[in-house]
Formats: sequence, C-alpha cells, structure tokens
Amino acid sequence: MQWFSLPFSELTTHQLYELLQLRVDVFIVEQNCPYSELDGLDHQPGVEHLLGCKDNKLVAYARLIPPELVYPEDSAIGRVIVHKDVRGNGMGVTLIKKAIERCNELWSERAITIGAQAHLEKYYNSVGFQRISDVYLEDDIPHIKMRKAPIII
Repeated sequence: MQWFSLPFSELTTHQLYELLQLRVDVFIVEQNCPYSELDGLDHQPGVEHLLGCKDNKLVAYARLIPPELVYPEDSAIGRVIVHKDVRGNGMGVTLIKKAIERCNELWSERAITIGAQAHLEKYYNSVGFQRISDVYLEDDIPHIKMRKAPIII
C-alpha cells in the first residue's frame, strides 16, 4: 500500500477523477443516496485528501478538514471510504488510523469531529471516537456526531 496526503492543488487530474469516482460509486450508487457530492470543501485551504493506493488503484480515501472550516474548534475527517474489493480485510481501520495520524500532524492539540453513519458507531469507538449527539438524518441516512479528544503533548 502507498499512502498520499495531498491538498487539492497537488492532486493530479487522474487522482481527482479516481477519488470522485470512488465517492460517487459508493456514497451515491451503492448506497442508493442521490445527493450533491461536490460540496465546496474539497478545494478549500488546508483540506487534504488521504489516498490509499494498491497496485496503482485507489482503494481507500478520506478527506481531512482543518479546524474552523466545518467545526469551530475541531478538525474533521469525512468521506471515509474503502473500495468494495478490499473491504473486510482491516483496510477501514488502517485508513481511519492514518487519517487520525495525519490530522494530529497537521492540527496538533485539536480534537477531531466526524459525522458518522450511525451503524458504524462501534467501528469508530474502536479507534477512540465517542458519540456526542443524538441520531439525525443526513441524506435520509441515520448519522451521529462523534469526537476524538486531542492529543496534548
């Protein structure tokens, strides 16, 4: 596996196409959830795109968002996704751990907040996130807000 964390301006057109295709294939097609995938955050200053590639194919992705862009105090991780061909092999845990590690490098001493699909609560608990909201609907899918406390050095 090769891992890259890049701002929008450093993504190649091929990388951008692959990450958008993966997000659309899973979040819109596979989950049968029509919504506007392009939300204006991808190209914002400070946002990084974490790409996990195997045999030159994008198989894991997460979007890393700086504090104050979505949450006033916290950084955020979103669009967490693993290609269906590599699910069930621990890739999801590897991806989220890499995302947490990179957020801590970029925005040390800041908590990380996520909007997680509610059925993934135990998965995110396993890497240190705690639920901080009631269930709410986002694009007709039950979600919860979760937060991982900052690492203070």
